[in-house]
Amino acid sequence: MDRKIVGRSWIATLFAMEEIPASIVTYVAILMFLQTDTTPVIATCYCGLLFLPWVLKSFLRSYVRRMGVFRRQVQWLELAFVAVLMAVAFTFLRYTHRSLFLFAGLFALSFLTAWHELAARMYYERMLRPREQRFYNTLKIVASQSAVVLTYGLLIMFVGALQVFYRRIPRSWNEGCYLMAGILLLFALYHLFALRRPHVADPRLRGSAIAAVRDEMQVIERIRQKPHWLRYIVGLTLLLLPQSLMFYSRVLFLYLPKTDGGLGCTIQEIGFAQGTVGVIAFSIGMLLGRQLMRWTDVHRLLWWYAIPVGLSPVIYLLMTFEAPASLMTLSVATFQAQFFFGFGLNGVMYFVRYISGERYRNTINHLYIPLVATVMLPAIAASGWLVTWLGFRLFFLVDVLTAPVAWAYLYIIRVKN
Repeated sequence: MDRKIVGRSWIATLFAMEEIPASIVTYVAILMFLQTDTTPVIATCYCGLLFLPWVLKSFLRSYVRRMGVFRRQVQWLELAFVAVLMAVAFTFLRYTHRSLFLFAGLFALSFLTAWHELAARMYYERMLRPREQRFYNTLKIVASQSAVVLTYGLLIMFVGALQVFYRRIPRSWNEGCYLMAGILLLFALYHLFALRRPHVADPRLRGSAIAAVRDEMQVIERIRQKPHWLRYIVGLTLLLLPQSLMFYSRVLFLYLPKTDGGLGCTIQEIGFAQGTVGVIAFSIGMLLGRQLMRWTDVHRLLWWYAIPVGLSPVIYLLMTFEAPASLMTLSVATFQAQFFFGFGLNGVMYFVRYISGERYRNTINHLYIPLVATVMLPAIAASGWLVTWLGFRLFFLVDVLTAPVAWAYLYIIRVKN
């Protein structure tokens, strides 16, 4: 078994490789924009648009499957990661339209990451039997979350240290991106040799992108035939609304100076509190929520998830009245908020399973991320404007009050059904 595990070491590197660019476009991008003198309104709008490739991922799924040769797709996509991230690094040396060039590079990286996630999962499923996939599931999770900590935590702290040393923000981000590109290159070169050919040839034929989109539209049409499907989409939107509004506004709150209502934290402090402590707390909450779901059905546990997911804004609202006195206090508050988010996010499965139905249970994995990204994107993109208009204290108060609205709506649709 030890030799077998060593021979499957590509599992850990494959999914760690995927999370590095995903973390950059999901978490690190907001700080990149803010530190290139982009306003909070434009920064959150850009970051919200970076979710679009994940919204459209379900349409890409069929095309990726039709292409086959998943191993080759994974390999060239990883080399493309390196090229795009080096282009992003070069963007920080430009002094005109820097934020627009940065958005273009990060959008390309987001698109490639969504594609890689599909190809990597399909390669993983082709190489391992279902029983083996369950055995290596923990390894996948640990590798993925470790990569998030590396990127969202250590990368930001590294760039912050360079800013202290160089006193030049663009050069610091430039070298930070080159460092991550180098790490990705090492992973990509390893996968050129470590990823083996499947034992069974892929019987699927190549097809056009139009045919792939047509296939996915048929799946969506079957979902729309589900009774009250729109009612459940609205319920999911309301359930995730508190977190959607907070997704980037909490970073704005930590980063912006006290004169603008923020805490004025350095990016090293943000990297430690949000990128390290916060990610660990989110992972613990997510794993505990999944473990609880194994013991009993998610339909019986909906309120166990719905209530915690709405509690995170309360932590930030309290911080607007009394700012954390130390990094330790800030980290404890962040741990609580992110734990609630991770634990409560498991409640999404209640809606995804209902919408997919028993006949289409295999669509759950492909629906989960696109569906969540779709319902969260509008609030994420608008959060910067709302913060500018309302101020942090009133914004977080409104955010807190959206949770009871979601709970009342969920209660109504459960009673009617």
